[in-house]
Amino acid sequence: MTTGVRRRMGVEERKQQLIGVALELFSHRSPDEVSIDEIAAAAGISRPLVYHYFPGKQSLYEAALRRAADELAARFVEPPQGPLGARLLRVMGRFFDFVDDHGPGFAALMRGGPAVGSSTTNAMIDEVRQAAYEQILAHLEVETPSARLELVVRSWVSLAESTALIWLDGRRVPRAELELQLVHDFAALSAVSAAYDTEMADILIRILADEPVDGPFGELVDRLMTLVPRVPAQGGRTAR
Repeated sequence: MTTGVRRRMGVEERKQQLIGVALELFSHRSPDEVSIDEIAAAAGISRPLVYHYFPGKQSLYEAALRRAADELAARFVEPPQGPLGARLLRVMGRFFDFVDDHGPGFAALMRGGPAVGSSTTNAMIDEVRQAAYEQILAHLEVETPSARLELVVRSWVSLAESTALIWLDGRRVPRAELELQLVHDFAALSAVSAAYDTEMADILIRILADEPVDGPFGELVDRLMTLVPRVPAQGGRTAR
């Protein structure tokens, strides 16, 4: 038989509950639009009690942002087995799962939310980008990247971020297509860089050697090949 008496939470447990409640609210609306009163009501406690655990909305926001940043960074972790194209596609699937589930919160994380320009928020955003960068290098089995490889990987991480932010504004492109397109974007960035740098060419050749013809990178080649007959050759005639 239940007594109806609520179990009293410890300090850390209550903090984690409030962070979870805040993240859930931030997943549906911008943090700017969520008040401490709403967070307190959703947690089933009073407004003064929220301030007992967090001195202000900014500190609660940053704590929620910390959890979101850690979770987002973890989405890029993938076992290093199998073809790279399939691995990147799984990573993009988990990345967009997060974006889909935490739309406004993701936008706030990457754009700074109510803490635009704060050193704490900027540091967390940089940590997410650095974690993603390091994970991709691990997939490539490269410990000390060349300048061109660093440019490729950091550009791709930035592209994934900006693509997700644009996608959230109306979701006008099917999500699955964007996930695959971003994997193709990585291959394209690598291929262009390989045309200028022998080290990048060696990395690209090593990647493609393990790729099945029916994998994401093989699909990109097939799609590009369908365009070849439509590319005008020199002299204005269509290439065949």
